[in-house]
Amino acid sequence: MQALDVISVNIWHILISLANLVILFLIVKRFLYKPVQKLFAKRQAELEHQYAAADAAEQQAQEHKAAWEQKLQSADAEADAIIREATDTAKRRAEQILEEADKRAEDITRRAETDAELERRKATEGIKREIVDVSAAIAEKMLEREVSPEDHRAMIDSFLDQIGDEHDGNQ
Repeated sequence: MQALDVISVNIWHILISLANLVILFLIVKRFLYKPVQKLFAKRQAELEHQYAAADAAEQQAQEHKAAWEQKLQSADAEADAIIREATDTAKRRAEQILEEADKRAEDITRRAETDAELERRKATEGIKREIVDVSAAIAEKMLEREVSPEDHRAMIDSFLDQIGDEHDGNQ
């Protein structure tokens, strides 16, 4: 029967084992479970803090991004305004240059016309003087002697030749 004593159930052993188990549970709970839970709570708080910091950093980055995009847009608008102003200035300057060139061309044309008119007048005066000289010479020759039509024709031809020779010599 000795074999049955080994298999037998002793209530005191069960109760002592249960008491040991409860004591061990309380000790583990007191010294291990609560510190581990505190450690888990601390880790959880750190994670939440890191997530909150990451969210704040992301929000700040979005704000910075929006500010930079706005600055970029204003810089683009300012660059467009500068380009428009430079283009307008260049157009105005080109118009001024064209106006000045037109005025100078008109002045040059006017001076050329005035010079041409002056030269024409000088030439007319020269021709008039030559005609007067020729007329005076013809009258002088005619008064010196009576001229026949053949002599008259020869005299006019000789005066015209003289005038042509003098005219060629002056140029």
